[in-house]
Amino acid sequence: MNKSVFGLTENLAAALSYVVVFFSGVVVLILERENKFVRFHALQSTLFFLFYAIFVTVVNFILSIPFLGAVLGILVTPVMLLLGIVVFFVWLFLIFKAFQNETYKLPFFGDVAYSQIYK
Repeated sequence: MNKSVFGLTENLAAALSYVVVFFSGVVVLILERENKFVRFHALQSTLFFLFYAIFVTVVNFILSIPFLGAVLGILVTPVMLLLGIVVFFVWLFLIFKAFQNETYKLPFFGDVAYSQIYK
């Protein structure tokens, strides 16, 4: 099994790129220059969780608008709770797949990461 710049096996370094959502992905992406498997997972982590963070921030901003937030909050809050649960399980799944040495590609985010790393 190949090693990463951290002296870790590549599957462990790839799994660690998901642990602190996009923060660890960015750190691993900056520090790892050679191992494409680790870089792919770091970039996928960064893209997916950064998008999710921006999405949640925009929804929360919209919900903070008087009246509009109160009306939409009734509908959006349960959906956001469900989305948060789904993202939690996707996060666990991605850690597991990386640790199993699999290049699992999420729709869109995985494709973008793959095209950037394996070009």
